[in-house]
Amino acid sequence: MPVIDLHSHSLYSDGTESPSDLVAQAAAAGVEMLALTDHDSVAGLAEAQAAAKQQGICLVNGVELSAIWQQQLVHIIGLNINPQHPTLVAGLAQQAQARAKRARLIADKLQLLGLGESWPSVLAMADGDANRIGRAHFAQYLLAQGHVNQLQKAFDKYLATGKPAAVPMPWIDLSTAVQWIREAGGVPVLAHPARYGLSQTKLRALLADFVAVGGQAMEVSTANEKTNIIQNLAALAQRFNLHASQGSDFHGNTMTWLRLGRFSELPEQCRPVWHLFNTDISPVH
Repeated sequence: MPVIDLHSHSLYSDGTESPSDLVAQAAAAGVEMLALTDHDSVAGLAEAQAAAKQQGICLVNGVELSAIWQQQLVHIIGLNINPQHPTLVAGLAQQAQARAKRARLIADKLQLLGLGESWPSVLAMADGDANRIGRAHFAQYLLAQGHVNQLQKAFDKYLATGKPAAVPMPWIDLSTAVQWIREAGGVPVLAHPARYGLSQTKLRALLADFVAVGGQAMEVSTANEKTNIIQNLAALAQRFNLHASQGSDFHGNTMTWLRLGRFSELPEQCRPVWHLFNTDISPVH
């Protein structure tokens, strides 16, 4: 089986690697098909595509949209998208502006908490583009300044929902996220369904609504997911007639527990999401 990683991030969202470095690391890890799915951004795709041609791996154009379902934040991945489609371009511009506003507010809150002036540091991490600043950049700042000793603790103590530096976002709804992806010719995929903390009843309701608005696939195998959870997600994919996706959710080398191409194989009963892609980028089995 080819190594296919359909969930990775570069520094154009919450990652720490450039698109070129990300592709080079994926190739070194034996990945044959890689999707770059930056949060609410397609800015890194051109660089990634050029690097993929040099490395000889297949790069799938992707994006990961933040959306709200019943007051719950969910992530919808778009795979095999046209990143220049007007609907998607306009929508991502809207999301980027909201991100930039949130970032400034987070920086203000951290300063009020006595944690220093983070704005120059996070802006530098995003190459001066406020639209690209995400919570992970603030987590890196807090780690570098010694306010936390692990990236995750930055979220647990300051940045996660309900924490002192948290700022809510006016994200789009689930239907709009799926619409943008479908109009851009892509496949909408519900990312990491087991990580939302939903009961089985609520998760089934989410999947039913996702399918109703045009969702086509769900992630079944993601990095570090336990075997019993993968089997449960595979069963849900079958129940809701969804294709199955897989990926590392790689954000960079600072998150040592996530590695490109490292995750369990899809269960045999799953229909791989790449079967929905154009034939010219589908891997040979």
